[in-house]
Amino acid sequence: MVEVREIRKSFAVRGDTRGPGRLRQLVALDGVRFTVQRGEFVSLLGPSGCGKTTLLRIIAGLIAADQGEVLVDGAPVTGPRKDRCMVFQHFGLLPWRTVLGNVEFPLELDGVPKADRRVSAEACLQLVGLRGREQHYPHELSGGMQQRVGIARALMRKPVLLLMDEPFGSLDAQTREQLQEEFLRIWAVTRNTVLFVTHSIDEALVLSNRILVFTPGPGRIRAELDVQLDRTAGDVRASPEFGKLRAEIRDLLRESG
Repeated sequence: MVEVREIRKSFAVRGDTRGPGRLRQLVALDGVRFTVQRGEFVSLLGPSGCGKTTLLRIIAGLIAADQGEVLVDGAPVTGPRKDRCMVFQHFGLLPWRTVLGNVEFPLELDGVPKADRRVSAEACLQLVGLRGREQHYPHELSGGMQQRVGIARALMRKPVLLLMDEPFGSLDAQTREQLQEEFLRIWAVTRNTVLFVTHSIDEALVLSNRILVFTPGPGRIRAELDVQLDRTAGDVRASPEFGKLRAEIRDLLRESG
C-alpha cells in the first residue's frame, strides 16, 4: 500500500558556527525506508525533532523529499491527492461553519450535490458518535468532540490512506484514552490504512499493529516492532505483554539518546 524508499530531507536553519545570521543545513530525515500493508495501523514513535511530522507531510504530498521517493498503491507521490487525508493535532475547523458544514466541506469542494454530501456527512457523524450535534458550532464543542469532527471530515472522501499527526496530543489524559478507544472502534469499521504519529509509547501500543521507533534527529528508523495484543480482553494496558513491549520500547529510546 505504501512504500517509503530512502527518504532524505533537510532544511536551512539559522545558527551556522561561521557567523551570526548564517544558515546551515539541518538534516531532518536520513535514509528512511519501510512499507505499509493495506489495512495496517502503523505508528511512528520517537522524540520531538526526529522528523516524524516531516515524513508524514512528504507522504501526504505537502512537501517534497530531497532524495528518495514514496509510492502509494504503486504510484509515486508528487503532490496532495483526495484519497490521502490528514488529521492534524490542531483541529483546523472552520469556526463560522456548523459541525455538519465542516464535515460536508471536502465533498462541497468536490462539487458533490448537497443532498448526497448530506447523507455522507450524517453517516460519518454517526460513526464518530456526534449525531445530534450537527448544528453546533466548533466553539460549542469540547476538544475531544472537535477532533471527532476532524476525523469525520477526513473520512468523508473514503481515503485509501489516513495520515494522523498526533491527533490526540492536545487533549487531557482521560479524553485522550477515550478517543483512542473510540478510534479503534471506528477503524474496525472503516479499515483504512493508517499512519499515526505520536510521542506516547502507551498510545502507540494501544492503537497499532506495528510501531516504527525513530532515532533523534536526523530521523532514522531504529527498530520495527509487531504488536500482537488482545484488544478484546478488557484493558490492554493491564496485560503483561503490554508491559513487556513498553519496557522494550523505552530501552530502545534510551539507547538511541
